[in-house]
Amino acid sequence: MASTANPVAPVPKIKPGVAPLRAHEGTSFLLRRLHSLSGVVPIGAFLLEHFISNAEAFKGPAAYGKQVEFLNSLPFVFLLELFFIWIPIAYHGLYGLWIWYQGDTNVASYPWTGNWLYTLHRWTGIVSLVFIVQHTYFLRFTGVHLPTHPMQSFAKVQAEFQNPWMIAFYAIGIVAACWHFSYGLWLFAAKWGITTGEAARRGFLLVCLALAIVLVAIGAASMYGFLKTPPQPLDSNASENIVMRQ
Repeated sequence: MASTANPVAPVPKIKPGVAPLRAHEGTSFLLRRLHSLSGVVPIGAFLLEHFISNAEAFKGPAAYGKQVEFLNSLPFVFLLELFFIWIPIAYHGLYGLWIWYQGDTNVASYPWTGNWLYTLHRWTGIVSLVFIVQHTYFLRFTGVHLPTHPMQSFAKVQAEFQNPWMIAFYAIGIVAACWHFSYGLWLFAAKWGITTGEAARRGFLLVCLALAIVLVAIGAASMYGFLKTPPQPLDSNASENIVMRQ
């Protein structure tokens, strides 16, 4: 008795070297890659520069004020800040919140070291974002206008340190930012295929942990510079509320 074979569906032709994408997979992949890249360049680079610049506080008010004055004297400083600091931070922070919202914390069910590190990375991102918003708002949009009065920058930061709670807030924010960047650098190297193999990833993780410790030490030295120096008076002529200007 003859039987009819089921017709075989034609196999779709795919261009060599191009993997098929499921619905929305391509967009999500690109956004996540851009999110990962922005955390290293330019945000990570800015973080390193910011820590180095703030370390001038250990030398005293004059050195710190000159550093702030130098940074604000760079050509096209407004555009540099807009396109290489504020827009990347806004994208990285907002899309990071979306990733955090979609993710699940399952360290109770899977208490692996990698899972703890990833969970810590997510939460330090939230803390870092809160710290950046507060830090930026206070220094740029209240009180003395530092771009036009850079020599008042030391006294302005020091004034905030008169509140013990703000000292604790800064300490937590600095530690969170250092860990989030350092472990994010490790994730970046793994995602982008820079570190291949368990040995390479394990070794680079130790490098990133060392980087986090160094950055925390630099941040602590900067804070100590503000705390060890006698309170500097704010110039009453420069203490008017900021007017939006560039």
